[in-house]
Amino acid sequence: MEASRVSTRSHALPFAGARQVLSDYVELTKPRVQSLLLLTTITTMYVAGDPSIGLVALTCLGGSLSAGGAGAVNHWFDRDIDAQMARTANRPVPAGRISPTAALAFGILLAALSFIQLSLTVNTLSASLALCGFLGYVLVYTMWLKRSTPQNIVIGGAAGAVPPLVGWTAVTGHLDPTSLYLFAIVFYWTPPHFWALSLLMKDEYARVGVPMMPVVHGETETRRQIVLYTCLLLVLTLLPVVFGFFGAIYAAVAVALGGVFLFHAVRLQRSANRRAALKTYLFSLLYLALLFVAMVADARL
Repeated sequence: MEASRVSTRSHALPFAGARQVLSDYVELTKPRVQSLLLLTTITTMYVAGDPSIGLVALTCLGGSLSAGGAGAVNHWFDRDIDAQMARTANRPVPAGRISPTAALAFGILLAALSFIQLSLTVNTLSASLALCGFLGYVLVYTMWLKRSTPQNIVIGGAAGAVPPLVGWTAVTGHLDPTSLYLFAIVFYWTPPHFWALSLLMKDEYARVGVPMMPVVHGETETRRQIVLYTCLLLVLTLLPVVFGFFGAIYAAVAVALGGVFLFHAVRLQRSANRRAALKTYLFSLLYLALLFVAMVADARL
């Protein structure tokens, strides 16, 4: 009986180890971050036209590979500061479960596979845009801006705004003003979204020397900037209606969502507490998802 239990454990251990390795490599790709990026890609495709399920799947695969590669390289580059922050200390690279070299190689491999797969199954423009998103996140945001300026997320946010462009070009084969508006919406959404999160992590960022907005300019100025960018975002989301790209359904949803987002931003400015920051951050995620779903509803109904 005892020998049987030992044998069972010996067989279970390799399986558990393999599962941990797989889990760690999946974590390198930042799947939770990817979910919203993929949503903006898919919804944009249905705004742009009537794509087949196969085209949507292939575009999402390429986008996931590119974003996952960027996430893996980010894990490799930020391993020194990740090891010093409680929220990130148990990530695969700083925890020692995956070597830095393996993480870097994995990230580059995923980016290369993304470009090849999108070029062969979608089109070269979409592949090139996905590659630009990868390079923008890795070279511009992670390696340059993140540790050098409190405007890091403002400029670097362009990389996260690329998925709608990839989705649009996958369907149409070209860029046009509507796709650029979708890019701009995600671009201007990123600062208030991320600054709300940075308020929650101010002390950790300060300890590792990352010059996020609340660390350099203080929480009061960060809250003011969140209100300012939310106002700009509200105006920007209505411009596609003014220019005839979307109609009444989208307009109503954009006004309602923008009003609630602004309410959260103003409340955060007046109530300097973590709960208000967390609510603003969480609503910002819901805001972007519902806004892009509204675009599809407006285009289809």
